Amino acid sequence: MVFKPQKTKFQLLVVNNLENLSQWALNPWRRYSLALTVALTGYFFGSSLGMISAVVELIDPVGAFLSVFFIEILIQFRRRLRIDNRKKVLVLLIDSLRLGLFYGFFTESLKLL
Repeated sequence: MVFKPQKTKFQLLVVNNLENLSQWALNPWRRYSLALTVALTGYFFGSSLGMISAVVELIDPVGAFLSVFFIEILIQFRRRLRIDNRKKVLVLLIDSLRLGLFYGFFTESLKLL
């Protein structure tokens, strides 16, 4: 006998908010502004992590490992969500976050040259 997992209040709130966000982002300008906001947030975190690890100089390998690990997790999420057409906004946000992180790391690496 297989039991279905119980839907908790938190799970219902997250699912409902994701559906509301998808409905809100049907307008292309809203969708692109949301993607730009997430990309700039990713850029901020990417450049901040690069600056922090450059100042401390002891956690460079740890910072590099954590950033690659986080980007790989985002890639795995994207692969799983790409199949479902209802979650196109979430795939767009994940791609924007990855792009912002990568661009932040790239500009920090150019500062070190």
